[in-house]
Amino acid sequence: MAHILIIDDEKSIRNVLKDILGNEGFKVEEASDGEEGLQKFKQHSFDLVLCDIKMPKLDGLEFLDAVVTINAEVPVIMISGHGNIETAVDAVKKGAYDYISKPPDLNRLLITIRNALDRTNLVKETKVLKRKVSKVQEIIGNSDAIKKIKDTIEKVAPTDARVLITGENGTGKELVARWLHEKSLRCHGPIVEVNCAAIPSELIESELFGHEKGSFTSAIKQRVGKFEQANGGTLFLDEIGDMSLSAQAKVLRALQEGKITRVGGDKEINVDVRVVAATNKDLLKEVEEKQFRLDLYHRLGVILIHVPTLNQRLDDIPDLVTKFLLDIAADYGQSPKSIDKKAMEALQAHQWTGNIRELRNVVERLIILSGKTILVDDVKNYVLPA
Repeated sequence: MAHILIIDDEKSIRNVLKDILGNEGFKVEEASDGEEGLQKFKQHSFDLVLCDIKMPKLDGLEFLDAVVTINAEVPVIMISGHGNIETAVDAVKKGAYDYISKPPDLNRLLITIRNALDRTNLVKETKVLKRKVSKVQEIIGNSDAIKKIKDTIEKVAPTDARVLITGENGTGKELVARWLHEKSLRCHGPIVEVNCAAIPSELIESELFGHEKGSFTSAIKQRVGKFEQANGGTLFLDEIGDMSLSAQAKVLRALQEGKITRVGGDKEINVDVRVVAATNKDLLKEVEEKQFRLDLYHRLGVILIHVPTLNQRLDDIPDLVTKFLLDIAADYGQSPKSIDKKAMEALQAHQWTGNIRELRNVVERLIILSGKTILVDDVKNYVLPA
């Protein structure tokens, strides 16, 4: 249900428009002049505004100027009985969606309102889609640890050096890998991700190297593996510590020789791939326990990047929260909510076991359950465990 604000100093006009729009299923609020209308616009979220031009205290064009600076995405339809072509053109130039003369033709008014709301929805959907297909999200933060990571990426990305990224779950290891690709000379090639922990050990070799038709029971056709798919680009091996020892041996050979062999095949295939790996495990400890090959560890870890936990970079939380407030509001097609200083301090005092991923989930929860401004009581009620 769209929320519409009607601003007009003539009560009879407001009543007529409110009745008509209410019957059409819209939620309607009124204001008797531009000043009152502006206050309501600041306090509530509206999907569309119908505004008279000639009004006391603050006229329609002055109101329009203010609205454009606050939220230019809300369509404003100007209505006036004193207008002319010049006034209409001036209103549209200032950002009005359309201009309708009094007394308004109700059919035209309803069509204009629906067209304006449809356009707004399309704009919001386009923004969401653009964000979803955008190449890489920004690495947020200015703590020393994050500055060091950004500096390392700048130095290492243009080379073909293999990189091993370590850190707890949810710290942003995949984001670091994507920035290494984005800033590399291979950025126009593919980046192919393999979650080694999510693939059964008996299928990991087929996933990485592909297989020939008939090589095993369910191999009904030839399959191209991730190494071949990433040719000319970057292969991101996430959770490399969960890879089976047999697959590790084949990955080591691929790194040494730049060649792979599909499962069930005997033809060697040349591959030009930069490998970036990530893990939440202590690989040297895994080596001691005979769960990971030492030679593969040294092959992968030409450059080591450790991503700190969120608890080790608490100063970055305000920047991260601000970013999430904007992104999640855009996904929901809403205006961003603000957060109280004490609420932010409460988030910084929290122990984050799930790191960045947990923080984003918490911000989304607060956006859904809190009022227009997120308060410290909201953090206590919806973030801290009962």
